[in-house]
Amino acid sequence: MKNLWDEKAAAKCVDQLDFRVYTSNLLGANDELVLHGGGNTSVKIEDILYVKGSGWDLSNIQREGFSPVKLDTLLEMAQLEKLSDSDMVNLQRAAMTDKEAPNPSVEAILHALIPCKFVDHTHADAVVTISNSKNGKEYIEKLYPNFLIVDYVMPGFVLAHKIYVMTKGLDWDSIEGIILHNHGIITFDDDAKKSYDKMIEAVTKAEEFLDENAALEIQRSYEHSGCDIAKITKTFSKYKGYEVHININQSPLASYYASQPNLKEFASRGVLTPEHIIRTKRAPLVMEDTNLEAGIENFIKEYEEYYMRYENGEIMLNPAPNYMIIKNLAVISFGATKKESDIVNDIVEHTMKAVLRADKLGGYVSISEKDSFAMEYWELEQAKLKK
Repeated sequence: MKNLWDEKAAAKCVDQLDFRVYTSNLLGANDELVLHGGGNTSVKIEDILYVKGSGWDLSNIQREGFSPVKLDTLLEMAQLEKLSDSDMVNLQRAAMTDKEAPNPSVEAILHALIPCKFVDHTHADAVVTISNSKNGKEYIEKLYPNFLIVDYVMPGFVLAHKIYVMTKGLDWDSIEGIILHNHGIITFDDDAKKSYDKMIEAVTKAEEFLDENAALEIQRSYEHSGCDIAKITKTFSKYKGYEVHININQSPLASYYASQPNLKEFASRGVLTPEHIIRTKRAPLVMEDTNLEAGIENFIKEYEEYYMRYENGEIMLNPAPNYMIIKNLAVISFGATKKESDIVNDIVEHTMKAVLRADKLGGYVSISEKDSFAMEYWELEQAKLKK
């Protein structure tokens, strides 16, 4: 992975927050590290944690995008045995020194726990591809012997408290970073460049492993689409309840992915990293015939069954699919805007590549269906729906 650090650009940084902005932008500039608002970063200045604010993207975050939160309050929160996400958000906001700043990232407590000035957290494709493979734990332990390795738990307070427990008495100088299985990677240092360098070096190690053990050779192919795009748009708009915008992907990767045997089972094995589920749902609609309405109706029926297996009073999201794979042909993503359908497509592109490579390592394995539901129906997302 190319290291984007530029001495001339870095020389323009006048303080620690400037360095935080600069290396956050470097991380966000690489879509193999983070996608569309994913990942988070922070810097500790005296007794304040400046952490990425909700709604900001690492690729273009500025100084005002970082939320200043009192460190001692966050460290006290980490010690609690239980804390709902809405209470966490309220406590974090109460501890902010600038009430006009955006809400702090849900990972603010985790950032506070790490006793280094700079903390970088990404969802690097290469790392989660290995982690999401059948023998992922074994591979990760061999690749990262000096990292703290954490089994998957729900992001937010649950993850922060788990790491609080795991690191009691830990000599932080003894580890080089943290791997969050099925989720991502964290590096840290008191120097902004060193923390960024550690991220690039760690992800490069994963990329080299994949190049050696899971290389992909996809032949360019193109099959003319006989799809009635107007009908697809009209039909999905009916089921979504709004006029949908679509992104049609017939890249070699998409065509190859769509041509896999047992396509529905193959393509329905879950998300690459948990937050993607908000955009894509856990699985696509897979069309292997031309009866689109019957396909959507069956997808909705299966989604409603999934919802009923785990619901505990949550409001059901729109059950219609967010993307569709047409056998041997294409991947089509849907959104309320063109930008939204493009974002879904970007996520699916990265997921397709990861699934194919993880299969070469023994098989792709995402988080469980139950954990997927917990993420898809996260309290913070539900709170928005209930307003």
